[in-house]
Amino acid sequence: MNNSKCAITHKRQGPTRIIRCIYVVGFMDLFGVSMIIPLLSHHVKSLGASPTVAGIVGSTYGVLQLFSSTVVGSWSDVVGRRYSLLTCILLSAFGYGLLGLSTSIALFVLARIPVGLFKHSLSICRALLSDLVSEKDRPLVMGHFNAASSVGFILGPVVGGYLTEHEGGFYLSSFVCAAIFLLNAGLVWMLPWSETLNHRIDANANSKTKPSKSYNELKNSSDKNHVRHPNASAVRSQTNGGWGWRDMSVVQPAWRQLTSVWIRIRMVASSDMWDVFLVRLLMAVSIMLYYSNFSLAMEERFQLKPKVTGYLISYSSMLGALAGCLVGPVTHLYGNNMSALLLHSTALTCTLIFLYATAPNVWQVVLTSTFFAISTTIGRTCITDLELRRGGAQASGTLIGAGQSVTAVGRVLAPLLSGLAQEVSPCGPASVGVVLGLLAVGLLLVRTPIWDSRTKVKDKSPKQ
Repeated sequence: MNNSKCAITHKRQGPTRIIRCIYVVGFMDLFGVSMIIPLLSHHVKSLGASPTVAGIVGSTYGVLQLFSSTVVGSWSDVVGRRYSLLTCILLSAFGYGLLGLSTSIALFVLARIPVGLFKHSLSICRALLSDLVSEKDRPLVMGHFNAASSVGFILGPVVGGYLTEHEGGFYLSSFVCAAIFLLNAGLVWMLPWSETLNHRIDANANSKTKPSKSYNELKNSSDKNHVRHPNASAVRSQTNGGWGWRDMSVVQPAWRQLTSVWIRIRMVASSDMWDVFLVRLLMAVSIMLYYSNFSLAMEERFQLKPKVTGYLISYSSMLGALAGCLVGPVTHLYGNNMSALLLHSTALTCTLIFLYATAPNVWQVVLTSTFFAISTTIGRTCITDLELRRGGAQASGTLIGAGQSVTAVGRVLAPLLSGLAQEVSPCGPASVGVVLGLLAVGLLLVRTPIWDSRTKVKDKSPKQ
């Protein structure tokens, strides 16, 4: 009896410790990135780029993310989270270091390529968290991770702005960002990965539920193509008493890795998850339209100075970070019914964008910004959780990567729609966002009953 209690305590402490370390990784990641983001457009213009060239150069990152998110996410399922996370962080550090040497537009573009291809560390961290926690606890942990990352995104611009005041401030900020990523890589290397594997083995041994249908299909396809289970070598190494770098599945031939990645991507592409991804796309574009011309709209509608608008944006960002801690209690209030919570948060977000677009005074904007930060944070966690539930958590890297690719499409579409709508009115982008939000709400009203019925069938299937 005492031995069993000790075992349970060990299981709880192991994942808890590594989860907290992952929170720190997420914080440092966005802290370093947010030091650079506000300075990029100014730096590329200082290199002699015209506004058009600066726009094209700025879109390089989004286009690369669009094509690489799913591939890198699937690759993390194949070779394991440790190797893929280290690779992404180190190559991102190389990209930011190269950015600190960019004295020409060509070198600037070259520096953005490794970052655009491999800056997926946050997605891999989310996939790792989904590996460590149960489906019931996942929204809570994801919410805390998003909160920790958001705090880094709030503090980073402050440090970046301070460094920019010195001579060669952009280059100094880039090197500091690269150094932060190198420190992050060291933290990832020292994480208690053996405890992660122990937790996974214990969870698999004690699980009485069947794996998801999508994962069974993936496993059968992998067997036919002679692809090993991505964690097979790691599990064998752990049972033999240790974890070595050479024991990771990354040492399998490149063609096996590519085949396994292709199988996972094809599985997601041929699945019936189009509705979840479409909701994600609609809401991503809608939210980006809300923020796209926020400063300009505040100046034209209410004659607010940029300084005051900056305070309002910071206020909203801080609320968004705090809202990450509300995800767990709200999910518990909804009885872990993520589809219903997503529907309600989407409807609330759409309503708040409408109230912002029709606001007669600044105080209504402040009120809508308050609840908007909360609703978008909860909705972002809900849509990620639904992707993992519908697709099977064993392919979490592929699913989260596919979701990031969908969001990247939104980053390409939103500036175009914003520019066209802004020709009509300062409230034009927000008005288009309301229309897209209503489409998302309508789609959820139609599809939510179908999701709930499938969930009930899946819950009954192990008992039969």
